[in-house]
Amino acid sequence: MSWDEAFAIRYEEWSARMTADVAFYVGLARRTDGPLVELAVGNGRVAIPVALATGRRVIGVDASPAMLSQARTRAAEEGVDLDLHEGDMRDLSLDEPAGLIYCPFGSLLHLPTWADRRRAFERVAGSLRPDGRFAWNALAFDHHLAARLDGQHQDEPVPHTVRFAVGDNRIDLVQDDGATSSRWWATKNEWFGHIDVAGLEVESLHGGFAGEPFTDESREYVFVVRRRGPAGS
Repeated sequence: MSWDEAFAIRYEEWSARMTADVAFYVGLARRTDGPLVELAVGNGRVAIPVALATGRRVIGVDASPAMLSQARTRAAEEGVDLDLHEGDMRDLSLDEPAGLIYCPFGSLLHLPTWADRRRAFERVAGSLRPDGRFAWNALAFDHHLAARLDGQHQDEPVPHTVRFAVGDNRIDLVQDDGATSSRWWATKNEWFGHIDVAGLEVESLHGGFAGEPFTDESREYVFVVRRRGPAGS
């Protein structure tokens, strides 16, 4: 795994600055018929607001037992219905096709290879209703930022060092206690390749959660794609 369970202890600090995505995913869920599924559900940061806003159960999948434990506690405190499962998004299997599957906070980047992401996309596509949506966000690599941050120690939001392995498209976040979380960035063309191979089609691509156009200056991919419906639909 590219995730050290020790990261879960301070996950709330890591994710505190990411708030803009919640309204985005809530908005998609409100417009969706059929089951709602969050991949890499973490501590329920997004799934709980989605469940509160829609009054519906959210199925959450995560490979981290520690994060799922936090999600169960938070869901109970908020009185919402999360159906939580420990599992790998590359092995996604649902009892009923979903109307919306989403993966927030760049979590698809925890998959290290093109083949891993292709497998995840194929499992997602096979788990969607016809015309069901898959949404995710991920960083767009900035070589200027990488050059500035590589090897630098930072105190916020948690004391850590950022390391870039450019030849492997990998970013390592190493906490001072040694816990490491790695992500592998992807290019726009790689994302389009996964979309095409999985039989999905792009509904929208933005450079932020407020619907900003995606441009050469964008540093975030915000994708919404659809499963292709039956011919003639």
